[in-house]
Amino acid sequence: MSRRAWHDDRMFIVAGTLYVDPAERDAYLASCVEAVRAARSAPGCVDFAVSPDLIEPARINVYERWESEEQLLAFRSSGPDEEQAVAIRGAEVHRFLISGVEAP
Repeated sequence: MSRRAWHDDRMFIVAGTLYVDPAERDAYLASCVEAVRAARSAPGCVDFAVSPDLIEPARINVYERWESEEQLLAFRSSGPDEEQAVAIRGAEVHRFLISGVEAP
């Protein structure tokens, strides 16, 4: 099996978890639909997903991939609305700079 050559494109990935009240998780996710649509149509957004965890009822998984830091920050400045921010009981989300990408 041959390995694909590394691309020299830099990518920015934001990934991690949010924690909300399990009874409110579906409502929280529903409130994210417009933000996901907006992100996916934003300049530089390669992928954007907010999804329920299959095992932990309070956990929400977050994944974003951006072409540049400037585009990420331009979108990020909009941030979650106040109601969403209040619903978050905990978070562990990090930004990663990826300097190369290859097929698995």
